[in-house]
Amino acid sequence: MRTLLPALAAILTLAVPLPAQNPAAEKKDPDPDVRATGGGTLPAGWQLRLDKAAARAEDVKFVTMGSGLHATTGPAAIFYNPAYKAEGQFRARATFTLTRPSRHPEAYGLFIGGKELDSDQQDYLYFLVRQDGKYLVKHRAGPDTHELIAWTAHTAIKQPDESGKATNALAIDVGARAVRFLVNGAEVGSLERVPYLNVNGLVGLRVNHNLDVHIANFGVAAPARARADAQR
Repeated sequence: MRTLLPALAAILTLAVPLPAQNPAAEKKDPDPDVRATGGGTLPAGWQLRLDKAAARAEDVKFVTMGSGLHATTGPAAIFYNPAYKAEGQFRARATFTLTRPSRHPEAYGLFIGGKELDSDQQDYLYFLVRQDGKYLVKHRAGPDTHELIAWTAHTAIKQPDESGKATNALAIDVGARAVRFLVNGAEVGSLERVPYLNVNGLVGLRVNHNLDVHIANFGVAAPARARADAQR
């Protein structure tokens, strides 16, 4: 009987999986954040919130450049300045120039209705485009996101040219009854302005990871239809 104990112990040892044999332990992120050099500081008045709790602000570069702003990510982030806040009827706008194609189609754009952006209860509505000519509208509430308009192709969205650049002017027109989403002056989608649709609050920018984007003409104004009515 004693001669069987060493053999049984050897069998049990072989049956225990080693950490190095676990495929999950060896799995790596196929598209990791690429650290932006020179990051860690922000223009006066601006604040940043990263998507991932483990991400570092030092890996994102957000600076003034000429008369505009320039974002180089790193991890995905939103950028906001408490001076830009809107409610009622308004237009949020910015012109984005993607300076080079990303490895995967990554998105950039505007958000409105920002509330508690420095807490676990962060809340905002965002409108993004990406280099494959598609746009998206989502709502973030704390850790959750709700897709309001799925990724949809539209001919108004410019894709990178031979130099790798693409410029798209985005606007969100918040009216009395509807919220309209525009790219280069063309309406690409709209949502009914219902009580649960969050639109009042901070207005800012969203840039997903591993992008280099120049932003011009960022601001808040009266919506296009309200301006037209005032001119009559």
